[in-house]
Amino acid sequence: MRHRRTRHKLSRDRAHRRSLLRNLSRELIQHERIKTSQAKAKAVKPEVEKLITLAKRGDLHARRRALSELGGDRFVVHKLFEEVAPRYSERPGGYTRIVKLGPRRSDSTEMVFIELV
Repeated sequence: MRHRRTRHKLSRDRAHRRSLLRNLSRELIQHERIKTSQAKAKAVKPEVEKLITLAKRGDLHARRRALSELGGDRFVVHKLFEEVAPRYSERPGGYTRIVKLGPRRSDSTEMVFIELV
């Protein structure tokens, strides 16, 4: 049963959705601000928040879990643990912000910036 299993499906199958969220998470941690659609931003926000909370722990197990979630990208995991997480040591949550930009010209999809606060 799928009780309380709410996720954004984004019109993709499981593998494609997982890959998309992994790539968006990587790009957001690496560049600290990305431009994407509102639906994708809302889907990736909880994933990044969980990763930052994990990185705040800072132990080896947390680092290995983050490495697994981010697809083995050691540079991004290093940046997450050494630069991003210490910034939020006193903050209990809410590490990302979504800023609306307006509709995209081609298909009127609502575009946003998602950024680390």
